[in-house]
Amino acid sequence: MKKIFRLITLIFILFSVFPASDLEARNLWAFLSYSTFNSADGPYVETYLSVAANSVKFVKKDNGKFQATVNILMTFKQDKEIKAFKKYELNSAEIEDTLNVNFQFIDLQRFAIPNGTYDFEIQLADKNKAVPAVPYNQNIVIDFASDKPSFSGIELVKSYTKEPVPTTLTKSGYDLVPYTYTFFPENESKMIFYSELYNIGKAIGQDQKFLISYYLESFENNVKLNSYSKVKKETSKDVNVLLSEIAIENLPSGNYNLVIEARNQQNEVVASKKLFFQRMNPKAQIDLADLGATEIANTFAEKITNADSLREFINSTYPIATGIEKSFIRESLKKADLRMMQQFFYGFWLSHDPQNPELAWNFYKEQVYKVQVNFGTPVKKGYQTDRGRVYLEYGPPNTRSAQNVEPSNYPYEIWQYYTLNNNQRNRKFVFYSPDMVTSDFILLHSDATGEIINPRWKIDLRNRIYETLDLQETQVINAWGDMQTDYWELPN
Repeated sequence: MKKIFRLITLIFILFSVFPASDLEARNLWAFLSYSTFNSADGPYVETYLSVAANSVKFVKKDNGKFQATVNILMTFKQDKEIKAFKKYELNSAEIEDTLNVNFQFIDLQRFAIPNGTYDFEIQLADKNKAVPAVPYNQNIVIDFASDKPSFSGIELVKSYTKEPVPTTLTKSGYDLVPYTYTFFPENESKMIFYSELYNIGKAIGQDQKFLISYYLESFENNVKLNSYSKVKKETSKDVNVLLSEIAIENLPSGNYNLVIEARNQQNEVVASKKLFFQRMNPKAQIDLADLGATEIANTFAEKITNADSLREFINSTYPIATGIEKSFIRESLKKADLRMMQQFFYGFWLSHDPQNPELAWNFYKEQVYKVQVNFGTPVKKGYQTDRGRVYLEYGPPNTRSAQNVEPSNYPYEIWQYYTLNNNQRNRKFVFYSPDMVTSDFILLHSDATGEIINPRWKIDLRNRIYETLDLQETQVINAWGDMQTDYWELPN
């Protein structure tokens, strides 16, 4: 399952933003994700849409109950030619009154379309408000080979039940209620997921034994979290189904990947799939007992004997730290003694570069110095700024377009990376300086996985001279001297 959009911020936050008395003034908030699957009839795409009930207008029906309706248009295009589309109305459940609309209503659609790359567009509009629909576009790739193993997309699941009579939610004999987000807040204690493995028999033979493993890894450095890892023995079929769950009540806040793999009897990976997700869990902390087991004798970390210097070195690693490591830096670093810090510091770099952790630290230290020189401010160290964090996490951008004197916009920069984390292509970051005084440029928008997505970034950039209360407005009319669109589409 892949994330398609987050409107300004995460939907779970939006549920609590608007009081129930403000129904008429709200704009529509939604979250959409999708997964790709294969079948005997060919590939298909499933879309999972969740609408915040407190963001739409409920109207009274003839039966005295209240209901909201969203107009939806989904299209799949290739070279501007429509290959598939659906135009329909999504109705909420009928409710007795509108005093409590702190819930969501969910929609699932399936589109049978062949392998290929598609420009997917969705338009949403509240039927009961005079607000125009705003389109959102996303590329979707479907690529199921007929002669080698492959996994379907990974569908996150809220709940499931055995269902002998198929419904629109049924796959492999289970009714799967989709979990539409790629964000797990503190109150979510487990991650349930579903995936299908195709054609494994063509690699290892029919009715042969193999392993399916699934685990969590840190997004930043792809380190496997052994505490969140399981293995299942399977027998090869035309379609092998994986419906499982991982307990995440102790998983710290951070960015992660869910990884599933199929391995043959030689323990070789013959198929794999990843799903990015985010976790918010401020109560979880690093296990200090595990930390105390780290051996540091005769290491470079043991030679750092100044506690203040070592604490600063550890703080500077925050931009590239995993969720668990960030938890230690936030919660335990201030009260940690010298030995504990040495153990953490050595373990940190050993996980990042098992072959030569000291060399990895020395190289990183040079980068910290560079961001301090280029992005440090009188009140923030370079690694604490947004530009410094992005530079340290992803390296120097391939192109950097800076504009400080446009008459209509705040000072801004657009960075472009041709390749990001070896699996993302052509990703960009927009930074801006709304105070127009300091050199602390704030990250406004990015299309990179795990970063801030702000469809209104052009509006916010123009807020120097232009303000709008319409949260669905995402475009501005170019003024004289504006270059933000050019820099975004073709950075210098």
